[in-house]
Amino acid sequence: MSVFSRFCITLLAVSLAGCGSSGAATAAATTARTAAAPYPSYNTNPAPADMTGMSHNAQQIAASIRIGWNIGNAMEAIGGETAWENPQVSNALIQAVKKAGFNAIRLPVSWDQYADQKTGQISAAWLNRVKQVVQYCVDNDMVVLVNVHWDGGWLERNVTPGKKDAVNAKQKAYWEQIATALRDFDEHVMFASANEPGAPNAPAATVLMSYHQTFVDAVRATGGRNAYRVLVVQGPDTDIDKTVKLMHTLPADKVPGRMMAEIHFYGPYNFVMMDKDESWGNQAYYWGAGNHSKTDTKHNPTFGEEAFVDAQFASLKRKFVDKGIPVVLGEFSAMRRKNLTGDALALHLKSRNDYHTHVVKAAVANGVLPFYWDVGVTDGIFDRKTSLVRDQATLDALMAGLAP
Repeated sequence: MSVFSRFCITLLAVSLAGCGSSGAATAAATTARTAAAPYPSYNTNPAPADMTGMSHNAQQIAASIRIGWNIGNAMEAIGGETAWENPQVSNALIQAVKKAGFNAIRLPVSWDQYADQKTGQISAAWLNRVKQVVQYCVDNDMVVLVNVHWDGGWLERNVTPGKKDAVNAKQKAYWEQIATALRDFDEHVMFASANEPGAPNAPAATVLMSYHQTFVDAVRATGGRNAYRVLVVQGPDTDIDKTVKLMHTLPADKVPGRMMAEIHFYGPYNFVMMDKDESWGNQAYYWGAGNHSKTDTKHNPTFGEEAFVDAQFASLKRKFVDKGIPVVLGEFSAMRRKNLTGDALALHLKSRNDYHTHVVKAAVANGVLPFYWDVGVTDGIFDRKTSLVRDQATLDALMAGLAP
């Protein structure tokens, strides 16, 4: 039970004791109001709609995005921006990312740890820090996608009817504040409702749509440039198959053509993420035509190669892109194996490079916008302390996917 709930129960008990039936009615009404709206409204100064610098719709902005890069394990880090071993995001880093060939940034952000859990108020210092990093991106002519990331799971783990009202209340409170703080940025800045919301079936997908609707309504209500800002909503689990199967509509919006859908792609699992052999199957160290090992055959792929990737993105084209709805591939990457040496390592690295090239190529061919997931530290493309390229091979593989 929350502190707020205990307060309401205490208030009701006092009213019953001191005021008779009239006091009981008053206290019950108070409880009902606070249950429906546990946080105050943070849309305290809505602005008149302003289309200055907001002339392009979602399809036009999508057409301008070449390839994007995630500033992962930084501003969403639990414990603070540097808690997961990366330095603070700098303008020099954004400049390096732009120079390397990316023209869009996905900025995962945590908000809940910086908010008062009783009032829902986000720290002004944190809002200003996020605004500073967004400014770095805009100053370098980068499209930047700001989201509510995993954020302790308050939304992502609670896509259920029982949590619906509480999550929608927090979603509204947070996005009123985020949208107001970032309202003056032009169309370089897009907002994303969530990250990877857990919604494995149709009932959960319906609840998830209510979270997205709250997001859209909260952003639009702040006015100014937010009245026309492009907004991004996530499919169930951001899984391609579930999104195609369960996401049949987008939230209602006051302005047409200003929304994108988002999915992530980490498949096939045994090549991309699996880190130990299991009784039901082995890891795949290798991937792609011509990259099967003749000596380490038990770690060759048995599914999920080029045709699988092509089919996944083709399904998104049919479901969304062909209907005028751009799709963001918000995250993709394949792990680099650290237990291999010699020829096995060389073949694995070639497989990984071929995988990244093919994913970019398949995404672009189907009108999907690829954003590479990068965790920084020692595994990232860039040394975030020096802003120098550290993994040229991965960078080259990604850019090769853009070649005609």
